[in-house]
Amino acid sequence: MDIKQNEDNILKLIKKSSTRDRGYSLLIDKYAEMVYWQVRRMVLSHEDADDLVQEIFIKVFENIESFNNESKLSTWIYRIAYNHTINYIKSKQNKQAKNNSSFEQEMFENIKSDSLFDGDEIELKLQKAMLSLPAKQRAVFQMRYYDDLSFAQIASITKTSEGALKASYHIAAKKIEEMMLNEDF
Repeated sequence: MDIKQNEDNILKLIKKSSTRDRGYSLLIDKYAEMVYWQVRRMVLSHEDADDLVQEIFIKVFENIESFNNESKLSTWIYRIAYNHTINYIKSKQNKQAKNNSSFEQEMFENIKSDSLFDGDEIELKLQKAMLSLPAKQRAVFQMRYYDDLSFAQIASITKTSEGALKASYHIAAKKIEEMMLNEDF
């Protein structure tokens, strides 16, 4: 069964009241891990990612009726996750700015002490370099680098032109490369 057919079956189950719970269960089974890792790479904290995933699926459930099949269901869910996480990061940055501290620095310190983080020094340096990027640029880099999404898919998720995304990705990759090569970073 292809992806589109599988998504259509899940949507049919959700729209029918007698099978709605089964449809939601299948939706979570199919997309929870994808959403978790998308969010986790953006916020780095397991606890924050878990909370955000729950909030994201609540939004998905509340808005599933507005899904219009113009894109794949996975793209629509990815967009909700992306927007929700970007808003969360902006909110945290604003709160930290009022306290004269850096949300990105806090995220980096948290990952260094996270017992679930099993990366080596190079991975830690990569995370620090990615945290130096603006949130949207970091998200684009992560979707391309980690999730291997095409620029067309990322454009659909972020509602940004492919040309702008390619430029953003190229700039992000250059910045990260420079930081990774910098001995003092």
